[in-house]
Amino acid sequence: MVLIGTLVNGAAILVGSLIGLMLKKIPERMKTIVMQALGLAIVILGISMALEGEQFLITVGCLVIGAILGEWWQIEQRLNDAGDWIERKVGPKGGESQFAKGFVTASLVYVVGAMAVLGALDSGLRLDHSLLYTKAMLDGFTAVLFSSIFGIGVLFSLVPVVMYQGGIALLAGQIDRVVPAEMLDHFILEMTAVGGIMIIAIGLRILGLLHIKVANLLPALPIVFLCVAVLYYV
Repeated sequence: MVLIGTLVNGAAILVGSLIGLMLKKIPERMKTIVMQALGLAIVILGISMALEGEQFLITVGCLVIGAILGEWWQIEQRLNDAGDWIERKVGPKGGESQFAKGFVTASLVYVVGAMAVLGALDSGLRLDHSLLYTKAMLDGFTAVLFSSIFGIGVLFSLVPVVMYQGGIALLAGQIDRVVPAEMLDHFILEMTAVGGIMIIAIGLRILGLLHIKVANLLPALPIVFLCVAVLYYV
């Protein structure tokens, strides 16, 4: 089944989020140090990803163009609005809530990265779900930490994860027919570099060092594909 890896990934986020919600009584000082450790780990992950790119100009150019488009389209604001809308439907009533913050942060961490794309491609092309199973374990563990701090908004991040990865898996057969393998490999490297810088921004945001509208950088990912395609065929 093409979608089994994606569904397992979504289930891991669901289970991890539910476990995290049951750990809400963790002392604030412990939550703080755990979140700081997680933020540092995310920064290191982003750095390792960013260094995989082969053409730095593509990375910079795609991020700049993506930032302009994302700011123009107000992607992060729309995601926050979506989180607020879900919160009004199912979230806690009264009091200050971090529902939207948890939804946006977790969605970005789970979606932005090579494992999401490579795992979905492997699922669609070869019915090999091993990479998504590995990602599911990582996402599930992260969901425990995120939901214990941000609350139930993290649980709903499984929706964009399943839609994103599932869409890639279902389209993988068509992608394989029209995109040469060499071009696809180059795209994955450059996409990993661009995604890595976005992951660094997420880590800095979690650490409270810098507030970057990371969601507004998301258009950089499809722009990477366009740039790689132009360089490949020119």
